[in-house]
Amino acid sequence: MQIGPYKLRNNLILAPMAGVTDLPFRKLCREFGAGMAVSEMVSTDASLRGSRKTVLRLDHTDEPEPVSVQIVGTDPLTMAEAAKANIDHGAQIIDINMGCPAKKVCKVAAGSALLKDEKLVQRILEAIVNAVDVPVTLKIRTGWDQQNKNAAAIAHIAEQSGIQALAIHGRTRACGYSGEAEYQTIRAVKDQVKIPVIANGDITSPEKALEVITYTAADAIMIGRAAQGRPWIFQEIQHFLDTGSKSKPISIEKIKKIMLKHLDNLYTFYGEYLGVRIARKHIGWYSRTQPESTAFRKTINQVQTPEQQQALIQAYFDTIISTRGMAA
Repeated sequence: MQIGPYKLRNNLILAPMAGVTDLPFRKLCREFGAGMAVSEMVSTDASLRGSRKTVLRLDHTDEPEPVSVQIVGTDPLTMAEAAKANIDHGAQIIDINMGCPAKKVCKVAAGSALLKDEKLVQRILEAIVNAVDVPVTLKIRTGWDQQNKNAAAIAHIAEQSGIQALAIHGRTRACGYSGEAEYQTIRAVKDQVKIPVIANGDITSPEKALEVITYTAADAIMIGRAAQGRPWIFQEIQHFLDTGSKSKPISIEKIKKIMLKHLDNLYTFYGEYLGVRIARKHIGWYSRTQPESTAFRKTINQVQTPEQQQALIQAYFDTIISTRGMAA
């Protein structure tokens, strides 16, 4: 998988997710085999660039190449300026968000709302491509709703505008994240353009990854929600693609170690107060398939310090380990 001058180590990519794909999580997923990790979206609103949230999103300290940063907005010139500003902060690939279905994004005609205006899409893409000297990629959905699937038209515009890779989530904006993703549209787009196409949506297992790659002939796949609390999914998928067999399930002890290291990185990155609060959702994802997880999450969501969080995690997972050991 090649994007501009960057040859990825494989065809597995971490999807951009608001509030999730921060620097600690991106680096963790890269450690577990993701060939690239796209940042959570950065607003093109210049007035927000000094905010703590934006400053943290512009932090790429020790991030493996290529550094891909997603921007969101509606005005071609403003987005072009934002792209340049992100490059100044270390972005090596600029990704354009035309796939987010969130109401707060779409109500200002950004994200997937842009798919309704193909002329504006073209102006945005051309403005950004012409303004920067790094690869520009695009993430879209299959269309606005089931009656207006225009992914193929957008793909042609993207190719003509100089976009160097196109990620497609197999749902329309109207679908949100409900129902099942469809891959026929992705396959159809792949047949019609020469730029790399990345398939996204409901890829939750090694078997599904192989199925989607085979069916769509996509150049890569993008993993989103399935990586939450399971960053090792990239390792599992790569092993399956390489060998045709599933890897040995990850141990509870290993999950505990990964989780505690992730939390340490969150505390360091955000500071203890914010780090503890951001850690809560990750703790929920890591523990959701474990026994008594509902009660555990309810308890741990009440504590206020890193030491309390880590002590509860140690006790919870050690109990699971000892119980399973006795059962064996």
